[in-house]
Amino acid sequence: MRRFLFILTLFFSFSASAQINEIISSPPKPQKLVNDYTNTLTPQQVQALETKLYQYDDSTSNQIVIVIVNSLEGYSIDDAAIELGRNWGVGNKKFNNGVVVFVAKSDRKLAIQVGYGLEGVITDLTTKSIRENTINPDFKAGNFYRGLDRGTDELIKAAEGRYSAPEGYHKKGKGISIWNIIFIIIILLLIFGGGAAGGGTYVSRGGYTGWSGGGSDWSGGGGSSSGGGFGGFGGGSFGGGGSSGSW
Repeated sequence: MRRFLFILTLFFSFSASAQINEIISSPPKPQKLVNDYTNTLTPQQVQALETKLYQYDDSTSNQIVIVIVNSLEGYSIDDAAIELGRNWGVGNKKFNNGVVVFVAKSDRKLAIQVGYGLEGVITDLTTKSIRENTINPDFKAGNFYRGLDRGTDELIKAAEGRYSAPEGYHKKGKGISIWNIIFIIIILLLIFGGGAAGGGTYVSRGGYTGWSGGGSDWSGGGGSSSGGGFGGFGGGSFGGGGSSGSW
């Protein structure tokens, strides 16, 4: 009897592992921005998030994908999110402007991985702050929809340069890295160079078009509704920018 139970356990473990491998290796059909393989979210909640992220994709070409699985089954959360982002092709192939929000529910782990083209605006420290200060408190309270809704709002703000970490948050680090210094220099060059050119807009590395005037939001500019449906992923790539942790 014990041998039978052991074999049964191995079978279900293998099945679960095969499932996570299948999820990571290829996007769903039809392709979607919100993919809950645990039925944690209600259909209404899935639709609300899908509509918001579709409109954001439609307006900016930046793609934020949510994936919820039960268990990683041996994967590291970062490897799972990076491989999924690459295999699914999240983001635009030209701009690599995708973001993967990967949740392993029973493992209580969350990763936010950012495509090459958005790493300059959605930094590692930014994703860490969004996880710890926005998403994790709701996840700890069992409110996954609210955490994902608020978290994706903050990611959208970060891509637009509007995200602000809580007061004192940046002091948690060990000082300014060389990459932060380089990023600051690039921003200053863009500001002064753009001022000399007199342009009203800029395009980030991720292909996001920003406005020099105030008051514009991600859904502005006549973004269409979700009636047209998500058109699919564009072949974006990932290099490991982002962060992960437990809640």
